[in-house]
Amino acid sequence: MRFDGKSVVITGVGRTGQVGEAVARAFASEGARLVLVDVMLDEANARAAELRAAGADARAFACDLSNETQLTVLAAEVGAAYGGRLDALVALAGGFAMSGPVAESDPALWTRQMTINLTTAYLTTRAFLPAVRVASGAIVYFASAAALPGGAVTGMAAYAAAKSGVVALMRAVAADERVHHVRANALAPTSIRTTANVQSMGDQSNYVAREEVAAAVCYLCSANASAITGQVIRLG
Repeated sequence: MRFDGKSVVITGVGRTGQVGEAVARAFASEGARLVLVDVMLDEANARAAELRAAGADARAFACDLSNETQLTVLAAEVGAAYGGRLDALVALAGGFAMSGPVAESDPALWTRQMTINLTTAYLTTRAFLPAVRVASGAIVYFASAAALPGGAVTGMAAYAAAKSGVVALMRAVAADERVHHVRANALAPTSIRTTANVQSMGDQSNYVAREEVAAAVCYLCSANASAITGQVIRLG
């Protein structure tokens, strides 16, 4: 699954110990040129510096992915740097929060979950699709097992609804972009072994390893998956 000379944008690459770090490392090991995007520039810079120290081509950018104007500027800057061509987009940015029973839930929390999980995925897709089309590239979204039939949703209606929206967005993009030979798929993991999850849920939960998630992302963006689009793949 080599990505030599191919440009990959990964959003939500922030703190160490999180999924984005592992995904970026996996792409770097296969030769990709990486664009790491996070709202926290210091963290994105740190991850990019680590990859460059290991010999990778990685640049960091700061962007509020819920801000259309900022994303337009970012897409133009990345396009200028990489010849207007983007081989893969990994829409990893998002976040989790329990919202409690719907009757007692906070509408502000609902809005935030929709914003950080669904709106960011939509606006990021919209901004970078022209460059992905040029490369006949791939997009990978992050849904959740909570968005699948039978998934546990108790106390997390906002998060589950947002991730269900991500699945619908992915399917729409896969259908709309087939004519441009752009593929779109989504991963739906259970809990991933990240530093934050272990701190909040303990070390004994049945986690999906970050490296397994990263391998799945790379596969879906590779030529090996050229016939796969519009699919949701559960992990864990």
